[in-house]
Amino acid sequence: MDIQSLQFAKRFDGISGSAIREIFKLLAVPGMISFAGGNPAASALPDTQVAEIARELLLSKGKTLLQYGATEGYAPLRESLVPYLKDRFSFDCREDEILPVTGSTQAMDLLCKALIDPGDKVVVENPTFLGNMQAIRLYQAQLIPVDSDEDGIKVDELEEVFRREHPKMLYVIPTFQNPTGRTLNLERRKKIAQLAAQYGVVVAEDDPYRDLRYAGQELPSIKSFDTEGWVAFMGSFSKVISPGLRVGFLAANAALLRKCTIGKQSSDVHTANLNQAIVDAYLRQGLLAPHVEAICQSYAEQMNKMLALLSKCGGVARYTRPQGGLFIFAELKEGMNAVALLNKAVERGVAYVPGTYFYAGGGHENTFRLNFSMSTIEQIDRGMQLLNDVFTENA
Repeated sequence: MDIQSLQFAKRFDGISGSAIREIFKLLAVPGMISFAGGNPAASALPDTQVAEIARELLLSKGKTLLQYGATEGYAPLRESLVPYLKDRFSFDCREDEILPVTGSTQAMDLLCKALIDPGDKVVVENPTFLGNMQAIRLYQAQLIPVDSDEDGIKVDELEEVFRREHPKMLYVIPTFQNPTGRTLNLERRKKIAQLAAQYGVVVAEDDPYRDLRYAGQELPSIKSFDTEGWVAFMGSFSKVISPGLRVGFLAANAALLRKCTIGKQSSDVHTANLNQAIVDAYLRQGLLAPHVEAICQSYAEQMNKMLALLSKCGGVARYTRPQGGLFIFAELKEGMNAVALLNKAVERGVAYVPGTYFYAGGGHENTFRLNFSMSTIEQIDRGMQLLNDVFTENA
């Protein structure tokens, strides 16, 4: 029988893969300036420190770390995460309420595996991170978008959706949101925790960018206002230590976490022991805070340079002004199409991500996302001039 007759699972119907990953294929041309990704800068990766930690760990605990580990995670890391979560995210939890995962994307996958049946409804910000929308769609959920403004997701509209649609879950990025860079304000954080308990909706709070703050005041997590266990908190060390280590964590009530742990057993058995131990040592040795302080200084300069040039960019109608994170979201004048203009930009030597891919229902073709962390000041200067040329010519 011809292999072309192979029938794939229906869960893949309409799933085409990450638009960002597809755009990366356009970037093989030498000298291409990419504002399309979301990676940390190469200078922000602490390779020497990690090498020293890894060597010490392998010499002292190598036999243990190179063996199979517990699905529940490397015990010392779970222990060190308890004070870390209290200090950085303002909530208390026990070690048995923390599950180390292989990147916070796995946390999203495990929550869907534990909670979502085909046809269940999941509320998302509009726009939101396309990677986790894809994860949700693979479990055949119905995405319900709720619009956002400069203070984050609109909670009045959110409450109406909760009342009308009875969703199973809300997915939200409260701090320096991807793709907009916006931050959910304090009152809305409190309100979401209250609505979750009132309507029985699990909140998947995704907060990987929190430490990358360049201005303004820190805010407590939504989880810190959760009194009944409806908020599941997803965190990651990908943006502040290394994405290649693939170490994140899920903090949730024990019953939900147990289901996620069972789901993880059939996914990867456990997150790599050595990688968990490296992150644990990084925390215990007090290396994270000075490292974050150093990279934030550079990122702030890069972001401010891009914002200054964006204000002069032809064809741009409006854009967000984040206080941190890795992204700026912009809107072209009515009638312009960021999808159609991407190839023209790539031909000039610069790339971005069209914003339409971040909207659950598509549309918004005149929007686009810019990343500044992977580019030098000189590359930002040059790349923004190239975008100005493309947008001005097509305005």
